[in-house]
Amino acid sequence: MSGTVKVEIYSDIACPWCYVGKARFERALAAFPQAAAVEVVYRPFQLDPSAPDQPLPHREVLAAKYGPQSVAMDDRITRLGADEGLSFDFDTVLENNSLLAHRLLRHVLDEYGPDAQARLKGRLLAAHFGEGMDIGDHEELTDAAVVVGLDRDGIAAFLDGDDLHDEVLDEIDEARQRGITAVPTFVFEGQWAVQGGQESSTFLRVLEQVAKEIADQDQDAAFGTAASDADAADADAACADGVCEVPDAAAPARNS
Repeated sequence: MSGTVKVEIYSDIACPWCYVGKARFERALAAFPQAAAVEVVYRPFQLDPSAPDQPLPHREVLAAKYGPQSVAMDDRITRLGADEGLSFDFDTVLENNSLLAHRLLRHVLDEYGPDAQARLKGRLLAAHFGEGMDIGDHEELTDAAVVVGLDRDGIAAFLDGDDLHDEVLDEIDEARQRGITAVPTFVFEGQWAVQGGQESSTFLRVLEQVAKEIADQDQDAAFGTAASDADAADADAACADGVCEVPDAAAPARNS
């Protein structure tokens, strides 16, 4: 494999499976021999764009949607998270509109690069699900950015303005136009998509398959022949309970 493989991860901070999926993908990436050639970028997605700006207790919000089974849902993701070394404390989780946090993540990507963006994404997920963070609060977002090594004054100045508001909304709209209706969704080189917080072993197989597909395409190009259309990366069956999904939406297309 030559060059860089780009992985775009569509996710929402309000999605617990996005937290689990991030940990599992990063474990797979650490085991991938060509990891240095993989660039990971986080793309915005909102499960509930109409969520209020004022934070509400998670238990209350989930119970209104799913009734008594909401407790069992939280308990299961808590156990799965613990297996990945992640802490979920749903008694303290606050549900809030995630647009401001997505704008900040896009700003950090533009100004500091994908590694810094990934660090901030991890910090926001950890603080949201384990520490009762209000992801709509400017001061708490600024503190999270500082924890991962970013400049406090620059972050605070960005959050006080409205830069990237329309751009991020356009990105979210573009994701839906591409057929993405559930998160996390991992898109490899803009061609192959895997939905859900899959096991690390599955992500590793996908990385290996994508690397092989790219190498085959490079070889075909070198010999002056047309590369055949690649099949979508096979992630076994996309686990139905491994995603956070927009209600009544169709499954995402595997190829953009």
